[in-house]
Amino acid sequence: MSRYFLLDEDRAAAAKHGGVVNAWHKLGLPGVRCHTCGATWTDAGHEYPCIDLSQLPERKQFEKARPEPFPEFARLRELVRPLAPRDAELPPGTGFGPLVGRAHGEFGPISWVGGLKLLVHRDVLERLQASGVRGLLGCRTELRFRQKNPPELMELQIEPHGRLHPDCIPPDVPPPCATCGRHAFKWPDNPILDAATLPTDLDLFRVGNFATMIVGTERLMNAVQRLELDGLTFRELPTR
Repeated sequence: MSRYFLLDEDRAAAAKHGGVVNAWHKLGLPGVRCHTCGATWTDAGHEYPCIDLSQLPERKQFEKARPEPFPEFARLRELVRPLAPRDAELPPGTGFGPLVGRAHGEFGPISWVGGLKLLVHRDVLERLQASGVRGLLGCRTELRFRQKNPPELMELQIEPHGRLHPDCIPPDVPPPCATCGRHAFKWPDNPILDAATLPTDLDLFRVGNFATMIVGTERLMNAVQRLELDGLTFRELPTR
């Protein structure tokens, strides 16, 4: 049976290297004002840095963060859907395109941005792929460095797959909104993965209904440890 691990930042490693990134994705879906549930919201953790929206005639409509009524949000979502992975949910706030901004300092093999995104050196990505880690997709960044000979950092496109098991979602949480899909619940104290929903061909993914959770398989953990790559901690998650 496969083992799965919740990934988090190794803060000691981050402090040792000292690299700092101030950057974000410049294009994204707007937030939504839902006429059914009454919520105005965006989601976090849905990022597609390898998807280029620059050629869309409507590109400027994805530049400004703002809430839109659901019909307008849905119209914009359909414009980008042909460019997105099949079955991608694309909730409000989904980001696209390269990470743009400033960076300085030294970066370890694997670095975090805002606790939500993973950056790797190109050679680290290649070493992980060569070691058999499946489904890694590295995307270029547009980070501006002051120092000479800046590192080539790539952002991993980590797509949402699988679900949290219903047993770790409080029973008093309302079901997802039938219109906008909002399903509002807090980070569970003891997350449990729904075994039947988990991907069998990926070693790194986000949890589909809680995309700020990044999960790796035992294969990924073993490769990171064997290659002596710092930057990650691993906490085993139960499945049910």
